[in-house]
Amino acid sequence: MSRTISALLASTVLVGAATATFADELNLYSSRHYETDERLYSDFTDATGITINRIEGNADELIARMQAEGMNSPADVFLTVDTSRLHRAAEAGLLQAVDSETLEAAIPANLQDDENLWFGFSQRARIIFYNNETVDNPPMTYADLADPAYEGMVCIRSSTNTYNQTLLAAIVTHEGEEAARDWAAGVVRNFARSPQGGDTDQLRGIVSGECEIAVSNSYYFARAIRREIEGVTDHLDMIGWTFPDQEGNGAHMNLSGGGVAAHAPNRDAAVLFLEYLAGDQAQQYFSAGNDEFPAVVGVELAESVAALGEFQADEVNLSDVAENIATAQQIFNEVGWP
Repeated sequence: MSRTISALLASTVLVGAATATFADELNLYSSRHYETDERLYSDFTDATGITINRIEGNADELIARMQAEGMNSPADVFLTVDTSRLHRAAEAGLLQAVDSETLEAAIPANLQDDENLWFGFSQRARIIFYNNETVDNPPMTYADLADPAYEGMVCIRSSTNTYNQTLLAAIVTHEGEEAARDWAAGVVRNFARSPQGGDTDQLRGIVSGECEIAVSNSYYFARAIRREIEGVTDHLDMIGWTFPDQEGNGAHMNLSGGGVAAHAPNRDAAVLFLEYLAGDQAQQYFSAGNDEFPAVVGVELAESVAALGEFQADEVNLSDVAENIATAQQIFNEVGWP
């Protein structure tokens, strides 16, 4: 389904809080860099009395720090974006399994680790945008991005970007390595420019005329609907979008999530925090505050997110996708995707 902006314009889960005794602080290692998350943390503290001590950095830095700290790490919760980073932390032995009926009931099975080492709390659809003034027949599937008909038209981020790594890993999971390699090679042939910048820069590429088609996570565009984003908001009517593979697997979803650190000194408080993130109050704020899709089914969407329209999401098990991330990076290298 293709759309343009001109055409489409509860209670917090705190199980056990009343009866259990928890530590008065929680050490959160987070690579989520959004100012809007402040509300998540302050609401948790208001509801529980537990102070959140934040250590922030990019995911690689935090993973390296936790490894260096070892059993003496003060980390209670590791919070980050994208399945690849959650998988990396789990593979490094930095997370511990969590047995929580609350999380099991709230978070769909495909959005949590098979061994309960991590759980997803919000999602972003990785979708196709296009110049609706020049593109009459936009790509409707991820496979279409490799079609020779779109030669010289596609803007997309580099192969080092975790969102692209997870997308290709999902293609490996669904279709196998050979098909994934052919797809990646086809997209490289269709590059409008060498990959550069972030997802917002791909949208700006459409506005500037550098490319006619771009791949970006949904929340970058939804954010430009909600507030002023330079180079995008003033040009929303020229940008159309498609949720790919609506007749097939559905749109690929990138995940933001977290887990309890392997040596968490405040483990009970850490589990309580994860359960809080799965509650309606926090889930609504992921959407209203950062233009993401909630992980919990049925939670109300922010207007900016709802404006993108309904779609079918890929329900592939993200634990399976995570197992193919190294293969995806190898394929990127083989086809010359910078």
